[in-house]
Amino acid sequence: MLNKNESRQRRARKTRARIAEQKTNRLTIHRTNLHIYAQVVSDCGCKILASASSLEAEVRKELANGGNAKAAVVVGKRIAEKAKSAGVTAVAFDRSGYKYHGRVKALADAAREHGLKF
Repeated sequence: MLNKNESRQRRARKTRARIAEQKTNRLTIHRTNLHIYAQVVSDCGCKILASASSLEAEVRKELANGGNAKAAVVVGKRIAEKAKSAGVTAVAFDRSGYKYHGRVKALADAAREHGLKF
């Protein structure tokens, strides 16, 4: 019997295997109760091209809480801007086994609105 985290990691492995076949950069996210993190990883998986999180000082100034959908929108906007400045416009979205709703959806929608294609 798998626990909740092991089930999520199993789902994430399947997604990452599919993304690896595409040979494209991936936007991967991680969420905790208090914060949300996003990274753009190179197609080989060996280099972080851009990263953003609700822990960054600029983000913390405008947010009281880093673990809600409002924080996810801010992080999505920042990751899109940082990725574009690093020369990345198209990515594959790796939701790390999390359901596509709530904070995960808010981050993805904000990144799309600010010019990241996936």
